[in-house]
Amino acid sequence: MKINKVMSTRLLLLLVMAVSFTSCSKKSDSKGGSKATGWKINDKKGGFQYASKFKKQATGPGLVLVEGGTFTMGKVQDDVMHDWNNTPNQQHVQSFYMDETEVTNMMYMEYLDWLKRVFPPDQENYKNIYEGASPDTLVWRNRLGYNETMTNNYLRHPAYAEYPVVGVNWIQATEFAKWRTDRVNEKMLEDQRYLKKDAKVTDVSGEKTFSTEAYLASPSTAMGGDSEIVLQRGQKATKKSSKSNAASGSTDPAASGASNTSGNSPKNVYATRSSGLILPDYRLPTEAEWEYAAAADVGQREYNSYKGQKKYPWSGSYTRSGKRQVRGDQLANFKQGKGDYGGIAGWSDDGADITNKVKSYPPNDFGLYDMAGNVAEWVADVYRPIVDDEANDFNYYRGNVYMKNKIGEDGKVELVTAETQQFDTLPNGKIVARNFPGQIAQVPVDENETYLRQNFDKSDNRNYRDGDKQSSRYFKFGSSEEGDEKGKMIDSQRMYDSPKHNVSVDSLGSMVRKYDHSNKRTTLVNDDVRVYKGGSWRDRAYWLDPAQRRYFPQDMATDYIGFRCAMSRVGPKSDKKKSPRNRR
Repeated sequence: MKINKVMSTRLLLLLVMAVSFTSCSKKSDSKGGSKATGWKINDKKGGFQYASKFKKQATGPGLVLVEGGTFTMGKVQDDVMHDWNNTPNQQHVQSFYMDETEVTNMMYMEYLDWLKRVFPPDQENYKNIYEGASPDTLVWRNRLGYNETMTNNYLRHPAYAEYPVVGVNWIQATEFAKWRTDRVNEKMLEDQRYLKKDAKVTDVSGEKTFSTEAYLASPSTAMGGDSEIVLQRGQKATKKSSKSNAASGSTDPAASGASNTSGNSPKNVYATRSSGLILPDYRLPTEAEWEYAAAADVGQREYNSYKGQKKYPWSGSYTRSGKRQVRGDQLANFKQGKGDYGGIAGWSDDGADITNKVKSYPPNDFGLYDMAGNVAEWVADVYRPIVDDEANDFNYYRGNVYMKNKIGEDGKVELVTAETQQFDTLPNGKIVARNFPGQIAQVPVDENETYLRQNFDKSDNRNYRDGDKQSSRYFKFGSSEEGDEKGKMIDSQRMYDSPKHNVSVDSLGSMVRKYDHSNKRTTLVNDDVRVYKGGSWRDRAYWLDPAQRRYFPQDMATDYIGFRCAMSRVGPKSDKKKSPRNRR
């Protein structure tokens, strides 16, 4: 009996110790103790500061989460064009976000309005910025058609506000995405009181613009170095706080190597990438991402396999709805046949002569609208006839040109100014801005980044394994006869014998357009043509297949190509719990 009591007492003691040990562990964890050192994280006295309460990436304005996975990219059926450029291959795409709709006229007009206010076209330094970003409204003209109504009204008239923007070339689309990144992050930092409230409207100018990368690299010099705009940890902008910050020896995180920028007080900090507030860049989707999102095979998923591959972004082999309530309605805006862009007037046409208002047709299984029809869409990739799945089958993308921040003689990042801003003259004569004041100047990566690396060895990788010197028609790589006297490949050795149009400026400042009249050119493919996907209001149903791919010069625009933006996903693949069947 006495032994049982002793055993019971010992068991009770062990239980109490276990409970107290567990509670101590929980108490320790709740205080944010480091699993590496046991030190306290986010201590008010100083030390390591970290966004330990971060939950998940915020969904940027206009975006929808597309959960990544594997899929068959390309198809072989219905290859009536005999391009043989979409042979099937297995690819895996990481989770990402994509615009719910195409970028609309109103969205692009907001961009143009901002450029006009911040960089007035009547100022000499900025005169080419607004014009370079403006869509080409003359794309609507036709030699034997009257389309002046669209030429004059489509972009700016409120009747077309929610219609997809067109007349935008690939370069302009990528610049819009960069601008959108900065404006979204600017507002998020303002909401968290890292930037002065409403400064994005009341204080912005050509000398004071917010750039995400410039802020992260050197926050005290962002927005023209105005400490009344760029705040620390939500402090209100006052002369007193500015003086106290200066007296405490506040420096940039880039220089100090830490987010704590004011002595031992962790309260006075700038937002950094580790804060979890800064969203990744808005950008054009890659071809693999776009095709994966458009096909939305997730709608046909059961257990761990797809029940066949879709011909269109919706299920079935027809372009009309089979649902009882809307039976016979068109599921996309496309050309029905010769001279038939929408059907006869009345019931069961596609509701559009040209483009149509976004969200006019049902979304696909990812919740994305108009992934077939309305307008075709630019994607990020440089076009090549073959998708090289032997080289890569994860997040496939051809078009990488790796750049890095330019460091000035003072050892700090060099910001673009109105005097150092650069412009490019496109082959068609249009002048576009390469960068904007307030951004960090960029230069190609060099030996400092590429030496002894296995994964990349140069800055420009657009023609890797296809079109480079090793794969040219006249293979003489490494020989003394390679290229011209400057080491450049001579014209006859180019694998892609595309036209070489050029624009130059003569001694009088006049623009000289040099059109390539050669009749010996055999292709239009080069490093400056980009893929566009999806059918448009001008295309037959054949092009609605997500696997179809075409290309167009990146500096030219049409009345049937628009775009939408994407954003990479950081963190977990999905926010939802998994189930055997696909339940939405």
